[in-house]
Amino acid sequence: MTMTFRSKLAAAGLALGGVALAAGLAFAQAPAFFRIGTGGTAGTYYPIGGLIANAISAPPQLVATAVASNGSVANVNAIVGGAAESGFVQADVAYWAYSGTGVYEGKPKVADLRSIANLYPESVHLVVRKASNVKSVADLKGKKVSLDEPGSGTLLNAKAILNAYGITEKDISAEFLKPNQAAEKMKDGSVDAFFFTGGFPAAAISELASTGSGIDILPISGPQAEKLSKEFPFFAADEIPAGTYKDVGAIKTVAVGAHWVTSAKVSADTVYAVTKALWSDKARAALDAGHAKGKAIRKETALSGLQGVPLHPGAEKFYKEAGLLK
Repeated sequence: MTMTFRSKLAAAGLALGGVALAAGLAFAQAPAFFRIGTGGTAGTYYPIGGLIANAISAPPQLVATAVASNGSVANVNAIVGGAAESGFVQADVAYWAYSGTGVYEGKPKVADLRSIANLYPESVHLVVRKASNVKSVADLKGKKVSLDEPGSGTLLNAKAILNAYGITEKDISAEFLKPNQAAEKMKDGSVDAFFFTGGFPAAAISELASTGSGIDILPISGPQAEKLSKEFPFFAADEIPAGTYKDVGAIKTVAVGAHWVTSAKVSADTVYAVTKALWSDKARAALDAGHAKGKAIRKETALSGLQGVPLHPGAEKFYKEAGLLK
């Protein structure tokens, strides 16, 4: 074998090694795509999801995107079906899905559902037209009421609240609209009231209040709210502060936690990276500046109310490192 041929072989070997190394690096840096199912664009899930996705994305290793959806139930279904790696889900819906109870009674348990974090309390808004002369939940009988769209956590909450007040769907003229659609119909009087569960301020309600159409938000409190909380422990007493919406005073209501969930099938490394990024200084600044509800998303309350759905091992690893778990 001549030196020239040996030199060519060595050069070829180095070139092949270089190609293999480059391929290995490319493989190691293959991005983890992490879709976050949120909610309708007029609610709170969608803007919060956008803020979080932007804050945690670190290409090429992690690319997160916020995806508009019909809400909690739809997000669970997307996780199960592989259409999303994660989603925002109301605490009640997450618990029912994992345990096969409530609205999931008789359906297969979503046994692979796993928690990443508790985000913030979601307040139930029951918005009414001032002109409709509705002063309490009981006054909704005979009125046109939107309960939100199928697949939303709001729809489940609305039915439970009406039931606590002794009202069924037969007692009202029920519609099933997104909050922004319901708000538009309220302007022309074709809807008298609508439910929305989400962090305040909600864009659709803020816009409606600012048009001068005249709205009220009904209180959900007293014996009926206590009955509701006894039957469904994930409901907690809450208050929407005065001035949150133009010309609307402080309103006592109920709230459920907004949880970020994923699947046990998503790798621990990916969920660890996502959880760590969520509680980074970058995400903190984005949440504080980007949305009023962003300030309520705190690492100190990240584990509140998550007992119903186990933590993902990747999230658990982070919280142990952060001293929030033993």
